[in-house]
Amino acid sequence: MVRPCPSVGPRGRLRAWPGARELAPSLRARPARCRRLLPRGGAAPAGGGAEAGPGGGPGCAGGAAVKAGDMTDNIPLQPVRQKKRMDSRPRAGCGEWLRCCGGGEPRPRTVWLGHPEKRDQRYPRNVINNQKYNFFTFLPGGFVLAVTIIREAVEEIRCYMRDKEVNSQVYSRLTARGTVKVKSSSIQVGDLIIVEKNQRVPADMIFLRTSEKNGSCFLRTDQLDGETDWKLRLPVACTQRLPTAADLLQIRSYVYAEEPNIDIHNFVGTFTREDSDPPISESLSIENALWAGTVTASGTVVGVVLYTGRELRSVMNTSNPRSKIGLFDLEVNCLTKILFAALVVVALVMVALQHFAGRWYLQIIRFLLLFSNIIPISLRVNLDMGKIVYSWVIRRDSKIPGTVVRSSTIPEQLGRISYLLTDKTGTLTQNEMVFKRLHLGTVAYGLDSMDEVQSHIFSIYTQQPQDPPAQKGSAPTTKVRRTMSSRVHEAVKAIALCHNVTPVYESNGVTDQAEAEKQYEDSCRVYQASSPDEVALVQWTESVGLTLVGRDQSSMQLRTPGDQILNFTILQLFPFTYESKRMGIIVRDESTGEITFYMKGADVVMAGIVQYNDWLEEECGNMAREGLRVLVVAKKSLAEEQYQDFEARYVQAKLSVHDRSLKVATVIESLEMEMELLCLTGVEDQLQADVRPTLETLRNAGIKVWMLTGDKLETATCTAKNAHLVTRNQDIHIFRLVTNRGEAHLELNAFRRKHDCALVISGDSLEVCLKYYEYEFMELACQCPAVVCCRCAPTQKARIVRLLQERTGRLTCAVGDGGNDVSMIQESDCGVGVEGKEGKQASLAADFSITQFRHLGRLLMVHGRNSYKRSAALSQFVIHRSLCISAMQAVFSSVFYFASVPLYQGFLIIGYSTIYTMFPVFSLVLDKDVKSEVAMLYPELYKDLLKGRPLSYKTFLIWVLISIYQGSTIMYGALLLFESEFVHIVAISFTSLILTELLMVALTIQTWHWLMTVAELLSLACYVASLVFLHEFIDVYFIATLSFLWKVSVITLVSCLPLYVLKYLRRRFSPPSYSKLTS
Repeated sequence: MVRPCPSVGPRGRLRAWPGARELAPSLRARPARCRRLLPRGGAAPAGGGAEAGPGGGPGCAGGAAVKAGDMTDNIPLQPVRQKKRMDSRPRAGCGEWLRCCGGGEPRPRTVWLGHPEKRDQRYPRNVINNQKYNFFTFLPGGFVLAVTIIREAVEEIRCYMRDKEVNSQVYSRLTARGTVKVKSSSIQVGDLIIVEKNQRVPADMIFLRTSEKNGSCFLRTDQLDGETDWKLRLPVACTQRLPTAADLLQIRSYVYAEEPNIDIHNFVGTFTREDSDPPISESLSIENALWAGTVTASGTVVGVVLYTGRELRSVMNTSNPRSKIGLFDLEVNCLTKILFAALVVVALVMVALQHFAGRWYLQIIRFLLLFSNIIPISLRVNLDMGKIVYSWVIRRDSKIPGTVVRSSTIPEQLGRISYLLTDKTGTLTQNEMVFKRLHLGTVAYGLDSMDEVQSHIFSIYTQQPQDPPAQKGSAPTTKVRRTMSSRVHEAVKAIALCHNVTPVYESNGVTDQAEAEKQYEDSCRVYQASSPDEVALVQWTESVGLTLVGRDQSSMQLRTPGDQILNFTILQLFPFTYESKRMGIIVRDESTGEITFYMKGADVVMAGIVQYNDWLEEECGNMAREGLRVLVVAKKSLAEEQYQDFEARYVQAKLSVHDRSLKVATVIESLEMEMELLCLTGVEDQLQADVRPTLETLRNAGIKVWMLTGDKLETATCTAKNAHLVTRNQDIHIFRLVTNRGEAHLELNAFRRKHDCALVISGDSLEVCLKYYEYEFMELACQCPAVVCCRCAPTQKARIVRLLQERTGRLTCAVGDGGNDVSMIQESDCGVGVEGKEGKQASLAADFSITQFRHLGRLLMVHGRNSYKRSAALSQFVIHRSLCISAMQAVFSSVFYFASVPLYQGFLIIGYSTIYTMFPVFSLVLDKDVKSEVAMLYPELYKDLLKGRPLSYKTFLIWVLISIYQGSTIMYGALLLFESEFVHIVAISFTSLILTELLMVALTIQTWHWLMTVAELLSLACYVASLVFLHEFIDVYFIATLSFLWKVSVITLVSCLPLYVLKYLRRRFSPPSYSKLTS
């Protein structure tokens, strides 16, 4: 018996593998090589087998003589006896491919004329098919594109539906025919729109009328400026006085408004009514504006539309944040480019080894298509699906409840943070203000002595109009006590009046709202203000006996300890701004007629306003060092004539269209002189829970923490110490205030001489340093263990983040809770928003949203670390999977004279990267090297990731070498062990390849999850089950033999066992840090 030739069939036809006819020209072109494989004389020895040629390729063996130049498609061979099959039913085939891989053999036939029912076998369809590709060829690329397109389409559809919902909201429009319903998208400039309570304001409008008795309304602005406190808005006075809303259409009036801009805190305009005699003009400011996106919290309002569409304040403030692409994705893209270069090189080498014969440029294209598996098309799909899993795991973590993943594209970023930039108020602190100190200069009252303040207030309001005559010995004491009582009373009254707080009465189930408001029910009262500081101050005055019980646009009511109601008329109100850093109010006491100007503000501005004293600066510093937020309270009594003169100038300034804010500020400043200093107030913002251990964990993980705050230097420094941002054994270098280049140079030199000390610098000094010595300053600052920047503007915060990214090349994470942190959050590589007292604006703009700062530790140490390590392992395995099959294709092509013939076709190439290996490889997203408790206990494990070792050029090269070794081992093992059955190369190599991939995944997993076991078994079961349907590619009878099974097992072990031994030796003698903890 003569062994069958691996390259030719028993009936003289070349038949070895798919595309065998394409292989024939390659063999014909190399007659000399085939001649070298035969014994001298041209005949093979009896019983000779398929000998391996010098290049590792199979020889043209058999018992036939082959002459030089006679290598054709029809090669004479001796007959070969084939083992008869039990199954004589021929299979449907597709030419040479089927015959190669166990399909039905061509047989003689007897054809009956006109009797199709007498056919004894199935014959191929009479169809001509010259197509090179089929449906399965394009399935991988189509799947990748489909996943990406579907994900983007779903996001876009959701966005469209949200927009449609907002644009379809129905409002009432005032017209000459009455009120008509109109969609939000149909509202135009000049329309008179009615907005009901708890309804969204559809466009930027001027407030004309309200149904509220007090002639004002409240707005919820949390979706615009991030502040949860309600804002008071006032209607235009002359339109509010009209009998009905319909009368707005009967008057001749117009609004002059400034051009559209992004400033949501200011507005300049005028309202003019022409049909009155004389014409009425009123100035319009932010108090009269209703911006789109806000919600009316009280009453029904009528407004005239000023701006719509892209001219809305909210739209103009919506900057398009940069599309964040993770560093991990950039590294993967870089590796993909390297693989593409390797693809081109392999194709060129293959053509070069053919000596660029014939139309070589077409051969290059064919080889590029043939080895296209080198580029892992499924890598992007696997990584995107992995990110979805990481996001789901973060949301489901019960130890960080309320955490929301708003950007599922960058979870790996959390595992490589080098710099954390955090806000102070509301982020490190609770933004819950507690009144701690009242300082009158000569005496200070703390929490333990507030009862003395209460007794002073009680004595003032309960003493008789005519005091009984005092005894001689007690006269001085009484006088001193009365003096101190009056001083305390003046301070408390100033604090109770100088604010922008409004008491709101809500029904509590027992008392309805109207009754509660009428009786000033304490249990139903809620304070609303734009600042939690002000609410804390008013709540404190209530606790000592002076209660704010009512307020509207023009009046305020206080209740004394004796249940008397004190009425005050509000003449003017000057709200707090970040520029002025103070707020003021002018009130008239209805009982006495006295006009008083009260003011409170930061010590830096109030020091120049109050009368000379020798204790203000020192005590402000002392209170700030205790971590208290300090406000200076002052007053000034005004005569009637003095106030009338001021009011005339103030109204005139407010009517100005050009430079209005400057003119108004100038008029107000004329009053702000020689004011009487009443007291200092100290309010504490308490630290959030577990801030200290969280910061210590981050510091041990190698993350440097910078605190960027708008608060004053002393308070920021105190909070940094209190939170242990600066450790006890670290020095603090407070950067002196510098205003020019020379001062900055000297201060930087002084700072350079310090070592291992924290830096505290103000925003003004920072601006000067960055202007002249940007590189030097950033170099010194990056060496500090901690940096505190106080008095920072939002734009400065974003600039610091940008400079850190540019100068260090490291990843940054910004954490904040307010609208002023949005720019910093969006600029950072990974933005985290804290849902707090200041609303959700920072949370909505961030990539990740948490409810407490302490959750940040687990988010980084556990989820960030796991996400990065899992994605690294996943990407390496997907690349390994692609390179493995490409290495086998390279060996296959080189054995057969560098022919561009595919090793696998049809469903096999699709199934390999999908149902046969996808689930085990993807199950690596569930793997973890240590438990979450260990990762939190040893944050030093996080520090190892900062070097980027899980996915580096070194690990990439190692996996490339592993892939080449395993692919070559499987292919050459098939050549070596299956020389007599080489016609079944597809079944041999493909089975070994699947087993190798599954075994490699199993050897890599460090912590088994039940889904990983299911994935391994399911993939193996899918492969075994699919053999029934893959008879076109694989001969089931052949792979059921014992010889096939033990030889495939040997090939698989040879491809995997050496790698496992090397891995074991490495872990034995040079274990990674995490293995020391797990062992």
